[in-house]
Amino acid sequence: MRRSDITVGLDIGSSQVRLIVGAKEEDRWRVLGSSKVPCNGLRKGVVVDIEETTNAINKAAEIAERIAGTPIEKAIVNIGGSHVSAQSARGIVSVSRADGEVSQEDVERVLAAAQSVISPETAANREIIHVIPRSYSLDNQSEIRDPVGMNGMRLEVDALIVTGSIPFIRNLSKCLSQAGIEIEGVVASPLAASESVLNRRQKELGVVVVDIGIGTSDIAVFEEDQLIYIATLPIGAGHVTNDIAIGLKTSIDVAEKVKKEYGSAMAKDVSLKKDINLARISKNEEGSIKAKEIAEIIEARMEEIFRLINKELRKIKRDGMLPAGIVLTGGGAKLPGIIDLAKKELHLPAQIGFPLKMEGVGETLDDPSFAVVTGLVLWDQVERTGGGGRIDITKITDKLPDVMRSVNKIKDWFKTFLP
Repeated sequence: MRRSDITVGLDIGSSQVRLIVGAKEEDRWRVLGSSKVPCNGLRKGVVVDIEETTNAINKAAEIAERIAGTPIEKAIVNIGGSHVSAQSARGIVSVSRADGEVSQEDVERVLAAAQSVISPETAANREIIHVIPRSYSLDNQSEIRDPVGMNGMRLEVDALIVTGSIPFIRNLSKCLSQAGIEIEGVVASPLAASESVLNRRQKELGVVVVDIGIGTSDIAVFEEDQLIYIATLPIGAGHVTNDIAIGLKTSIDVAEKVKKEYGSAMAKDVSLKKDINLARISKNEEGSIKAKEIAEIIEARMEEIFRLINKELRKIKRDGMLPAGIVLTGGGAKLPGIIDLAKKELHLPAQIGFPLKMEGVGETLDDPSFAVVTGLVLWDQVERTGGGGRIDITKITDKLPDVMRSVNKIKDWFKTFLP
């Protein structure tokens, strides 16, 4: 197998670093190697300890390299945290050809024009991650998905521009550089998760994917096969663990074990007679507690998360209005009863999002916590085969207005922040 056929996805999360070495053989995916190692170097999706994060990346790469039998030199990397944001933008240009036929160059120019909504002051502190066209208009015809080859005089685009904070990006880039891994591409975490768990029909009907991590919950909303909104909530499954630790007056480690072994997001489904013997969980603990009390703690925090999700949907007038419902991914999606609670709170269909099945050594990847890292591999392959309607930001770099800060080529994106 050629090295160029191999894709490495690297998900750097607030509690785990996950890595997949994957390759597509004809129409099937094969996992050559994978790894998962603990990481305590991030808080709410951003680096707070460079050495800890670098060590976790190194360890994950070493494990996957031994399994795959190939060195890991490049990777598609996720970027998350509340510093990642998106804003709508519109661009307008005149079609350049005399016969009025729209060319790919016209599309690139109109996307460059859309980026002028970012002020020079904002651009000095933020980096563009994605430029995602939602629809085009050509003269009086609107809702066009791909205008290339059509005829008209005035081309407009409605786009979503995803950006991240440069200081946070600089810290992450330093970790990767010290680990000896080159950035081959960058994908916002909720988009990576959606790539692995959503199908086209769901995106057409209208769906929200929510990746519940330790410190944050990432949201991506799709409608008519287009991304229409992303957001990050500064709350996640780690807050549930913290609540249990406070309630039990115990350590985080004990609280995490209680959550995983006895937790439920629906207190009404837990018997009043069921007791949890804390001494069986840790020799430093004694006594017992009702499982229903733990479920009540979990349910209260998860209700808060779902209310915040609904608040985000209300901002774009999609609360209770997405036929394909909500798809939950991430480690926090594995709580028993979470689907029923999501249906109750959001008034939408709900399901757990499992990543696309990959053959090889990837049996353990059939887990919602691997949605992001699996999506990173899939995203790269879509880009290689034509982008699925996406626009490569590197093609429009030189067409930005003078008031805009130049955007570096995506493969060298992080290198610009290194000392």
